[in-house]
Amino acid sequence: MIIAVDGPAASGKGTLAAGLARHYGLPHLDTGLLYRAVGRAVAAFDGTSEFESRAIDAAKTLDATPLEGIEELTSAAVGVLASQVAVIADVRAALFDFQRRFATQPGGAVLDGRDIGTKICPDADAKLFIVADSKARMERRARQLEARGQVVDRYALYHQIEERDARDMANPHGGFYQASDAHLLDTTRLDIEAALRAAVALVDAAVAGKAGH
Repeated sequence: MIIAVDGPAASGKGTLAAGLARHYGLPHLDTGLLYRAVGRAVAAFDGTSEFESRAIDAAKTLDATPLEGIEELTSAAVGVLASQVAVIADVRAALFDFQRRFATQPGGAVLDGRDIGTKICPDADAKLFIVADSKARMERRARQLEARGQVVDRYALYHQIEERDARDMANPHGGFYQASDAHLLDTTRLDIEAALRAAVALVDAAVAGKAGH
């Protein structure tokens, strides 16, 4: 069973994907960490003529095993770099192969990102598109960062989130939109438990619907 979970930053997609993976006993990949790791690797070249070639090299040689739990990857600055490298076609191509291998492993997997249901796993058994309004997402990300001891400028963070949404949606190589067969879940007013219950219900319904055809 392949479950695709897409949505913008801080919508709750990563938390829900991890919860779905636990619920169904499946491996989970946060694909955003792949782009964040590439972005972090080339931070020193941001704004230089070498940025693109260095990003492509980093994507081709990326070791994805140690990415979970690296706090530096969750920073707002690395998020901006992630969306900058994500518009590079050769970076996306290199990471596409990795994601497809993960998704098609025996038994299936849960992947979350921005283009899982549209580009990476268009044949997924269940697709969710997670949204929340920008203010709610800013507050969630701010609380995450503050819990790690970081000082947060909420005004700047709000605008970073808005700018990243715009950049990702305009990416000609991306697939950041709701797939026609994806189920929309708005988490703006839901806590984690309620959102996960809703997500499980949507996945169960999607799988049952496909089984009935």
